[in-house]
Amino acid sequence: MPKPLSLSFDPIARASDLWEQRWGAVPSMGAITSVMRAHQILLSQVDAVVKPYGLTFARYEALVLLTFSKAGELPMSKIGERLMVHPTSVTNTIDRLVTSGYVDKRPNPNDGRGTLASITDKGREVVESATQDLMDMDFGLGAYDAEECAEIFAMLRPLRVSAGDFEER
Repeated sequence: MPKPLSLSFDPIARASDLWEQRWGAVPSMGAITSVMRAHQILLSQVDAVVKPYGLTFARYEALVLLTFSKAGELPMSKIGERLMVHPTSVTNTIDRLVTSGYVDKRPNPNDGRGTLASITDKGREVVESATQDLMDMDFGLGAYDAEECAEIFAMLRPLRVSAGDFEER
C-alpha cells in the first residue's frame, strides 16, 4: 500500500495551536485527534494484513475469541459481550465467517433462542496464519518497544474503565 505524501508540518499540532488561539488551551483536543489518527493508521495497517485471508480486524478478533474458548465455540451473546459490540454487528461478523467457512453456527442446546458459533478447522488454520503475520508486523506498533507498548496500554486503561468496559479491581 503506497504511503501518502508526508506534510512538512504536523497537522494535529497546527490544529491544536489554532484551536488554542481561537478557543483557548484544551490539551484534550490534540490528544483525541492524535488517538483518532492513530486508530485510522493502525486499523488500515492491520486490515491490510488480514485482508488476504478474507478477514477484517473485527472478524479476526471473533476468530481469536473462539480459539480462546475451551470448546472452540461460544454463544453469540457472549461474543458480543466480550468484543463489546452490538448484537447486530456480531451477527454480521459471524455470518461472514460462516460464508468463508471459518465458523459454523448451530442452535444453543442450553438456550432455546440462542445460537452457538464454533470455529472450524479452516478457521483455526487461518487464525494461526493471520496471527503470525500480525505478530511479524508488531500489530502496526513497531515504532514502540515493549515497555512503551505497556505504557500505552496503562495510559488508556483508565479511559476504558471510565467507559464501563470492565470494573477495576
